Amino acid sequence: MTDSAELWRVPVTYAAVGATQAEDLLRYPPQGYRPIERRVRIGHGAQRWDFAWVQTLSWGIQRRAGFRVEVLVTPAEVSEGSYAPVAFAKDGTPVRPATTDASGELGYAADGSALARPGDTAMLRWGPWPAKIPARVVYVIDEPDRKGFAYGTLPGHPERGEESFVVERHADDSVWLIIRAFSRPSNAFFWAAYPAVRLLQAIFTDRYKRALAGPLTE
Repeated sequence: MTDSAELWRVPVTYAAVGATQAEDLLRYPPQGYRPIERRVRIGHGAQRWDFAWVQTLSWGIQRRAGFRVEVLVTPAEVSEGSYAPVAFAKDGTPVRPATTDASGELGYAADGSALARPGDTAMLRWGPWPAKIPARVVYVIDEPDRKGFAYGTLPGHPERGEESFVVERHADDSVWLIIRAFSRPSNAFFWAAYPAVRLLQAIFTDRYKRALAGPLTE
């Protein structure tokens, strides 16, 4: 496997980068991949919204679900050249990013938490699993009432595909978590263990929900 210090040079292990944003993902996933979508209400009000989006954009949702997360240093030119979709309002006008620093780029939340940027590379570790699980942030969503990001798999990840974590604030002030993904095992070993992999996916999806629906603490 590529040394972690040079992992930013390695491309993701699938072709359909950004496909978790497709409205018809569940009906028409990338060929050979299994799609999932989970939508769950995690609370209500401004405090829940602020807590949820900060935790989501700062990898807190993964940490609270039981992962150890190490975000690797990525050259600025890599982040600048990464996939960053433009959002549009219903009337067709572009939506200006809502969480930016003085340079107009995603930076830090009000509490000082570093926010995910397109092109960031991270190493995730979980419990007894001995190997590091590498992933790349492929896009970030930063709208007034919708925030989150998606990561894609890198060589060494047990799966191939993409997963997005987005929180939304609706007109009734309810706050929702939407998880979308498409994936398949990365090699013959994980194909053989696919039932266990799918069970772990379901367990962690539930953990992600509880990570944002629990007490409003840091």
